[in-house]
Formats: sequence, structure tokens, C-alpha cells
Amino acid sequence: MPAIKPVLDTVADIEAFEQIPLERQFPAKTALELIEHSARLYGDDPALDFLLTGRRDEIPQTLSFNDLARLTRQTANLLSSLELKGDEAVSILLPMLPQSHPLILGSQVAGLANPINPLLEPGHIAEIIQAADARIVACLAPSPHSDLWQKLLQILPGLPKIHTVLAVHQPGLTDPAARLEIPGSHVNVIDFNIALAKQESDRLTHPRALKADTLAACFHTGGTTGKPKIAQLTHGNMAYLGQLARVLNAHIGRQTALCGLPLFHIFGVIILGIGAFSSGNRIVLLTPAGFRNPEVIKNLWHHVARFRANSFSAVPTVLTALAQIPVGDDDISCLTRINSGAAPLSPAFEKRFEERYQVMVTNGYGMTETTSLITRPPEVQPAGSVGLRLPYSQIRIAKLEGSTVIENCAIGKTGVVLVKGPQIFAGYKSESDNAQAWVEDGWFNTGDLGYMDNDGFLYLTGRAKDLIIRSGHNIDPEIIEEPLNRHPDILSAIAVGMPDPYAGELPMAYVVLRPGTTTTSAELLAFCEAEVPERAAIPKRIEIIASMPMTAVGKIFRPLLREQISAKVLQEHLRQQGIDAEIICRTDSKLGMTASIKLAEISDQATAAEILSPYNIVVNYLN
Repeated sequence: MPAIKPVLDTVADIEAFEQIPLERQFPAKTALELIEHSARLYGDDPALDFLLTGRRDEIPQTLSFNDLARLTRQTANLLSSLELKGDEAVSILLPMLPQSHPLILGSQVAGLANPINPLLEPGHIAEIIQAADARIVACLAPSPHSDLWQKLLQILPGLPKIHTVLAVHQPGLTDPAARLEIPGSHVNVIDFNIALAKQESDRLTHPRALKADTLAACFHTGGTTGKPKIAQLTHGNMAYLGQLARVLNAHIGRQTALCGLPLFHIFGVIILGIGAFSSGNRIVLLTPAGFRNPEVIKNLWHHVARFRANSFSAVPTVLTALAQIPVGDDDISCLTRINSGAAPLSPAFEKRFEERYQVMVTNGYGMTETTSLITRPPEVQPAGSVGLRLPYSQIRIAKLEGSTVIENCAIGKTGVVLVKGPQIFAGYKSESDNAQAWVEDGWFNTGDLGYMDNDGFLYLTGRAKDLIIRSGHNIDPEIIEEPLNRHPDILSAIAVGMPDPYAGELPMAYVVLRPGTTTTSAELLAFCEAEVPERAAIPKRIEIIASMPMTAVGKIFRPLLREQISAKVLQEHLRQQGIDAEIICRTDSKLGMTASIKLAEISDQATAAEILSPYNIVVNYLN
């Protein structure tokens, strides 16, 4: 039976919960234990539904909790039979499929799981496979709807450590008659589905001792081309989040959740995977492309009603698109919560969305390095906060010089967010990446700025590290700046995020040209199309300026550039709607980006507020 009330709704609740030691409160050490436990409890109940197209009338493919446990064992047995060692990775190059979770879970049992974004360019994928030290690649079989197999064929000659490719077929998506051959290659190609069916399903044929600190997965977290950053997660990290999910869900009972988030991302793997299955929840996979499929967005309210979904998780861009879709006759009263994450959501937009659809939109905070969570929202969440810390974890706000704490910040004072806890990863695979990741005595430096209030709620105010967050996709500015700075006509280039009402931020760059050159912004944008290796990072705008703003110590002052482009974008958007305004943007230590707006006509204020509400910028009108 569900609990009467939330168990971890205040700091006092969390502290009381922590009176029982972690090992007694959460005894499981691996995700496999949680999957096996749920199979015993929930048996043939549906754990996973898969929609291939997202159409309203589509019959889903369903896996039960027993199926999930069986397929996980079979996957682990197959990988072990292929002589995968415990410290070797399986790179998983798939869209969202019914096979995705068993492959990720089974790879952790036999070795290491390495889910990869299939939309990356081939060269970037190859670098991640090499950095993860993979020996096996699981890839979508040849498909008229995807170029993944062609990407793999292109990069395999440069991956000498790969000895096996598992070709994953999915009816309706892949070509069943395609020849699974790689001419002239040493690589063994196996039909995954056929090979899987031959494996023992009720036991592990090659069991190995797995402890909480045994590595389970390695996720790509970004970095410039040629040097992917690989975060290493342990079995204990994942088991902790899986067991915590049970506690957090105890008061609401078993749920159904829609999943349109990719399964190469930590949130999809943990919160909408291990945590959901551990809690006995049913997950509906919304097509191989997830929220990128127009059918999914068009029919999402219908799917909520059809599956009686209680929640789904999305990035702000999805909510912006959904706000344009009428509910019609669909009964979505079952929907109680939408989890928004990966990028900031405009408070004004959030309020309008909640009122329109009568659903609570919550905001948490986490990253790959924290196995998806640092804070999570309780039932009542103060506006602007990202929630409370997790049990057995700690959050510290500090001022740093390099990796040294020079001051612990008081309540309400902004500093760098540092975290500790059982969800914190085991470090990056490359020691060079670890140099700036840790602060005295094992505190992980998130690189984000924020402050705490008296009730223990965390508020994020900005970034200490220079990332551009486009629809939840983290973009390192260096991936844009490096090719631009190689251009013969450019003296210096700096990439920053410019505000966007749909994506949150889009990449753009400021450049200073060498004297006497006449290169245009259009020419530089075309140059970036060819030279920037990550499609999402290609700048949407390039501004040519006379000089870069500098700090007193001679460093380029990025905040001023962000302020300038923010004011310019807002002003242009208003002008397109026939509204003239003077706009000054400033970065506030608590509020983040703010805009002071003086309208030419004060009567335009209501219209301007409506136009600018999707931007994650605090707006003040001076009229």
C-alpha cells in the first residue's frame, strides 16, 4: 500500500531518515538486484511499452518485469560468452528501443555499459568508443530510416580493439534482409536478437563478484573534439538511486510514466530506467526518436490519456512545443506531474503552463557525474529552487581559487556548488580531466553557481564553467572557438549562449578580425558548418566586434558578452512584433540574467510580457 505522506519532504525528514545507516537503509549493491527483486514482486505486469511510430492507434510492444530480468540475464550471458572482461566496455549505439535497457543493464553485469548519442558525427563517436576502451559495439542493424550502420562502417577501420558488433534488429525499423557483413574486416558481426535467444535466461552463466565500488558504466559528458570526457559510474551509484526512487515514490504507489528522453542520457537510464523499474513503475518508450519525433509531440496528450500516464519528464523545449498542442477531448486528469530539467525553465512560462493544463511542473538538478540527481523537488517547492539534497549526501556552497576553498558561503550568498554523497561518480577515466573536478576531501565541483536558503533549498544562479546549454545539451564553447581561432582572418573568437525562447540557449560567437580583413559573418557561419564537429554546436549567429571586453587581469569577460547578446535578442524579438524598447541586461548573483526594459509605449507592456515569457530571463519594466 502507498505511504500516507511523502517520506523525504523536508530537511528534518531527510535527517531523520539518515539516522539509519546507508547500508541498512539501502542494502542492494547493484541494479541487477533491483531488477530481479521487481521481477519477483511484479512478475508479468508490464514494465515497458514501446511505440514505434507514435501514432494514436499504434499497438505497443510490451515487456513484463519478468521479461526485463530474463533479457538482462541473457544479454550478460551473451556478452560473457564473447569473452568481454569486467573492465571492458560495450559501446551502445542505438535509438530508443525495447533492447536498449536490457543492453545497458546486461553490459553492466558482464562489463561496462557505454551508451553513446547516435546523432553525433562519426568521428566523435569513434573518439568516444576509443576513450571508453570498448571491445564490443551494439548498433542498430541496417535501416532505411537511420544512417547508424553506415556511420559504424565508416569508423570501424580506425577501431582495432573492437572484435564484435552486435546488430540489433527491430521490426518495422530495420531491414530484416540486410546482409550483416563488413567486407575485409576482422570484426565478428552477430545478429543480437538471434544470439540472445540462445542464451540461458534463468541464471547467469558467468557470474562475477560485483561490489558497490565496481565500475558499471562510462558515459560521455562532453569535451572538445579529440578528447572526450568519460564519467565512470559504479554499481553502488546506480543501486543507491534505484532504492531511493522506491522511497520517493512510496506515497504515490506504482505509476505509469512516458519516456521521450534518450537512453544515452543519464536521466533516461536512471530515473526513467533503473529507478522506475525498481519502484514497479511502467515506462512507455515514445518511439526510437523520442521527443524529436513530430508524431510524439502531436499525440502526446492522447498518449497521456491512453496509457493513463501519471508523469513524464522533458526539457523546456518540449514544454514550449506542447504549449501549442490543444488537449482536445483527451482526459489528462491522470497527469499529476511533469519533471522539467537539463536546462532552466522560464518561471513565467512555467506558471502559465501549470495553470493551463492543471499539472505541477517540478524542477530538480543533477548531472551525469551525480548519477542524474543532486537535488529533487518535494511536494511543495519554492519558486525558483531546484529542491532539497538527497539523503546521505551533502551540498556545500563555497568560493574557490582553483581547487582551493577560500570561503564557505553563508545562507543566501552565491558561490560554487560542491557535492558529496553515494551518487557521486568514481571520477573521469582520464586523470587529466580529474584535475579540476575535486575540491579538498572529496568534494565534487559541479561548476555551477548557486545559494542555499534557510530551509535547505538550493537555487542555481549561473555557471562557473562556460557551458552553452541548448535544449539540455551541454556544449563546450571550445568546440566552436577552436576552429574559429584557426581561421586566418580571425584574431580572437569567443562562443557564448544567446537566449532562445524554444531551446533556452543557442550557440553564437563574437569574433575580432585581423586588421585589413573583410570576412563577413555569413562567410564565418559557412566556415563553422564545415569545421565545427558537433552539429548542435554550430553557431546560429556570429557578431563581428572591434575588440573583446577584458577583465582587470587581462581575461576576456564573457558575462558582458552574454549580457550584450541577451539585450540584442530581446530587443529584436520585440521589434519584430512592432514594439520599440530600450533594453539593458545584467547578470545578478541570485537571479541570473535580468533585463531592464523601457518601452516606447507603456500600453505595450502586457503584450511584451507575453512575448518574452518563454525566455529564462527576469524582466523588469521601467515605465
